[in-house]
Amino acid sequence: MSKSVCHQEDKYVSLLHDLSYEAANMCVQCGYCLPACPTYESMGNEAQSPRGRINLVKMAAEGKIDLQQDLAEPIDLCLGCRACEVACPVNVPYGHIYESAREVIALQQKEEQKKLSAGVKVRDQVLNKLFPHQNRLRFFGNATWLYQKTGVNKVAQKLKLVNKVSEPMGQFEKILPSVESPSKRYKFGDAFPSRGPKKMTIAFFSGCIMDAVMSKINRLTIELLQSVGCEVHIPKGQNCCGALHSHQGSMEEAKNLAKANIKAFESSTADYFINNAGGCGAMLREYDHLFKDDAEWQARAKSFVEKTRDITEVLVELGPLPFKKEWGGIITYQDSCHLRNVQGVSEQPRELLRSVPGAKVVEMEGSDRCCASGGIYNLIHFEESMKILDEKMVNVKATNAQTIVTTNPGCLLQMKLGVDRNGLEHARALHIVEVLAEACDIQ
Repeated sequence: MSKSVCHQEDKYVSLLHDLSYEAANMCVQCGYCLPACPTYESMGNEAQSPRGRINLVKMAAEGKIDLQQDLAEPIDLCLGCRACEVACPVNVPYGHIYESAREVIALQQKEEQKKLSAGVKVRDQVLNKLFPHQNRLRFFGNATWLYQKTGVNKVAQKLKLVNKVSEPMGQFEKILPSVESPSKRYKFGDAFPSRGPKKMTIAFFSGCIMDAVMSKINRLTIELLQSVGCEVHIPKGQNCCGALHSHQGSMEEAKNLAKANIKAFESSTADYFINNAGGCGAMLREYDHLFKDDAEWQARAKSFVEKTRDITEVLVELGPLPFKKEWGGIITYQDSCHLRNVQGVSEQPRELLRSVPGAKVVEMEGSDRCCASGGIYNLIHFEESMKILDEKMVNVKATNAQTIVTTNPGCLLQMKLGVDRNGLEHARALHIVEVLAEACDIQ
């Protein structure tokens, strides 16, 4: 092996060592994380467990195994749900170790122009050319509305046109909720007054997928906030939170997106910065960690983090909601991993659901376990994701629920696909905002 090749390899090994070795050494290999890990449970392989992956990261950081040949696949097959952090008795920061490994693997692939699969190339193009651009995302959302409105989607589904491009994308296209008319979209820079006495000023984070194809849920979120006395502002200049980029190792792009959001919100006089997506909220709440080596931006990020809240936290704080309708049937709740494991929010959604008149809330076994959406995991690793999802749906069936509720767009689509795959014709999957708005007769 040439000295130049050795030097390049040493560079990446050294970077991984600097980023993750100290944290990885905190792991005592006790195994408490194993029962909490969905990929270990489904694959039965130590390399697909948190402690197994941490051990591989340590070995790679010591130069004992190859980053691409030995570490890349186990890291790529991790869902990033971070349930292991909650289970860990010594508080190993698995999320930091995981994303450090992602970053170094992606950097080596990019700089050495490693041969990438067509799927990875498409993923990178989408992450870099679509998600950082709100106008492009809205154009995509409006085009999707037209696609559905004209009935072209029905023809495409009948002919399985999307499936021919990508089977996973075809499956998800089939269960995509109806996109609301562009005429009902809020505008960035808009402000909405409270209904009744003003209790609080809110700045709303619209997200990317939520803004593009689930804008109705965003609109209902704004109206629910108004109903409990919030004046709601939609700051200009906000962007994708950067979570998808961070989870794929594109840390510089994630930081650029974070800076744009901090700039957009920091001039706000709002009491809280509110979001309605568990994955986005987790990323927003860790912006200070993202800038741990940049004193100026870390201070600005910390101020941002201190005001960031999930919609359910604020609705509980300012409630009760002005319910007007009785709910029929059983509701079961599926936790968003990042809302529960990273943000520490688990009781508030349940409290809100229990407050809905007429609703019977039945706790699902394993409701705190990942549904295997994992950002874009279910598109990249479809078969692995579906194995975990189908097990999840066994627990859903046991509740006899007519309504499956979650708090994250990826989880919502995953549960909708689970309903479709398992023929649960009596059941529907909804975002918690949709349930609360329907019970308040907000349409």
